[in-house]
Amino acid sequence: MSTATLTPTPAGTAPAKPLHDEGRIGLRSNLRHIGALVRRNLLQIKKDPESMFDALLMPVIFTLLFVYVFGGSVGGSMGGGRQEYLNYLIPGLMAMMGMNIAMAVGTGVNDDFRKGVMDRFRTMPIARSSVLIAKIVVELGRMMVATLILLGMGFALGMELQTSILGLIGAIALSAVFGAAIMWIFILLGLAMKTAQAVQGMGMLVLMPLQFGSSIFAPTRTMPGWLQTFTDYNPLSNLADAARGLMMGGPVAHSVWVTLGWAAVITAVMAPLAVAKFRKKS
Repeated sequence: MSTATLTPTPAGTAPAKPLHDEGRIGLRSNLRHIGALVRRNLLQIKKDPESMFDALLMPVIFTLLFVYVFGGSVGGSMGGGRQEYLNYLIPGLMAMMGMNIAMAVGTGVNDDFRKGVMDRFRTMPIARSSVLIAKIVVELGRMMVATLILLGMGFALGMELQTSILGLIGAIALSAVFGAAIMWIFILLGLAMKTAQAVQGMGMLVLMPLQFGSSIFAPTRTMPGWLQTFTDYNPLSNLADAARGLMMGGPVAHSVWVTLGWAAVITAVMAPLAVAKFRKKS
């Protein structure tokens, strides 16, 4: 598949009828199609480097904001100071990166449909899932860039890795697995909503309670009992706690398994729904 075939439907023409022969496409062809679509999405980023601003700047802004605004008070309540809070915050922000980057997948899918690009893809003899998987692969790459910048900021400000490089790699990998699962939710939102602004608005309604009602920014022991119950079941809390355990030491088994369980359930439910919506969206 050449990139020349991945052009949007001309304006003013009716979308071509989607094909329904993807069941005859083998794994090898699917992988080749995914690779071509990944290349197409990367070329879009190359042509529009501003689309990388969130991945490049968000880790810097959040790290500086929370460390220097809340680090003294929250770190003091933890029995330390700004340094103690830095070690607590960075693994938590790794959990948050995937959520914020995932929202871009939904807006991107919605925008591609609005421009007619997805209608063109649906006329091709390719698996419908390959279009969405390619989106996730590229966004995972952006997420890894944001995570590396976040870690670089953390180490530059004095964060200390208290376990090993393997623990750090494990925390990054766990964040990537959960981030990929969350992206299916935002893909479904992108397919269901009429505009990219609506996707962003709904995304913020989902993100805000999950992020701030968790252990990402502060320990949960001072929260009201009902909110502590919510944080116990919040997947972001488990991901943040797992990342802290892997990077700073402490129990990790429960949090890791709960996070993987959430990722598996979200993917198993949302991925088929997103692919089905992609086939049927008019």
